[in-house]
Amino acid sequence: MHTRPLGKNGPLVSAIGLGCMGMTDFYTTGGDTREAVATLHRALELGINLLDTADMYGPHTNEALIGHAIRGKRDQVFLASKFGILRDPANPAARGISGRPEYIRASIEGSLKRLGVETLDLYYQHRMDPNVPIEETVGAMAQLVQAGKVRYLGLSEASAATLERAHKVHPISALQSEFSLWSREPQDNACLATCERLGIAFVPYSPLGRGFLTGALKSPDDFAQDDFRRSNPRFQGENFAKNLLLVEQVQALASAKGVTAGQLALAWVLAQGDYLIPIPGTKQRKYLEENVAALEIKLSAEESAGLTAIFPANAVSGMRYAEESMKQLNR
Repeated sequence: MHTRPLGKNGPLVSAIGLGCMGMTDFYTTGGDTREAVATLHRALELGINLLDTADMYGPHTNEALIGHAIRGKRDQVFLASKFGILRDPANPAARGISGRPEYIRASIEGSLKRLGVETLDLYYQHRMDPNVPIEETVGAMAQLVQAGKVRYLGLSEASAATLERAHKVHPISALQSEFSLWSREPQDNACLATCERLGIAFVPYSPLGRGFLTGALKSPDDFAQDDFRRSNPRFQGENFAKNLLLVEQVQALASAKGVTAGQLALAWVLAQGDYLIPIPGTKQRKYLEENVAALEIKLSAEESAGLTAIFPANAVSGMRYAEESMKQLNR
C-alpha cells in the first residue's frame, strides 16, 4: 500500500482511506451489514488503514458498525471520526451545528464508547459553528489531545481563513472537504493552497462525485427511495442529464487508457499533490478493490489536462447540496 503523511511530520497513513458513511446512512438504510464488515476487513487486508466515520452517520450506527468490525484489529487502524452536526430523531432532515466545548467533551465520550477504543487517531469538527469562535472550539479539542483521548485534530468544510486561525491555536493535521473532478471549489477558495503552505493534509471526500463519476448511474431512478441523492440538486432532472454528458467524456478517456471511469477520476485526485489523501466510500469489496487499483494509474500531463478541461468552472449543473446546507460550507 502506498502511504502519505497526514500533515507535516505527521504519521504515514494509506494513500487512500475508506469513507464509511454509506455503509449505514444517506445512500440507503438497512444495507447488508455482513458485506459492509467484509469490506472493512478487506480494506485492512489491502493495507488501507484510514477509516473515516462520524457520530452523525446513522446517527451513531456507523461508529457502532466500525467498532464491531475492528474489534481485535485496533493496531491496524488509523481511526477518524467527527463531531458537530446535530440531528433530530423526530425530523431526520433537520440539522444543527455545535462547536461548544461542553458538547465536544460529551461527543468524544460517545464516539469512543461506540467505537470501542480508548483513543481516537483523528478528530474533526464536522461543520463550523458560526456562534462559537474557532479558537474556543479548537481549544477544547486540544484539551482532548492533552487528555490522551485524541491524537490529531482536523476540520471539515472550513474556509482557508478559519483553518489559519485554528492552526494558530493547535496544529491542525487535516482538512476534509468535498473535492473531485466535478467539485473543484478547494482549488478556487485557497483551501488547497493553504493546506500545502501550512503542511496540512487535505482529505477529499466524495472523490468519485458520490458515485456519479464512475458512470454507473444512468438515471435518477437508479437511486433507492431513501437515497439522499434524490434530493441533491446535481442528481435531479436537467442537471442529471447535463452532468451525464460530462461523465461520458471521462468514460471515453478511461476506455482509451484501459481503466474504469472511477479509477481515472480517483487517479486525477491523487495526482493533485502528495498531501491529498482521498477517502472514496463504498460498502462492497469489488468497488473497494477497484479503487485501490487506481493507486497504480499514472496520468500523463496531457491526460490530466484533458480531464481538467472536461470540468472547467461552472461546467457542473446544480449545487452539491441543497441551499440550506450550502450555507454551512467554507466558513
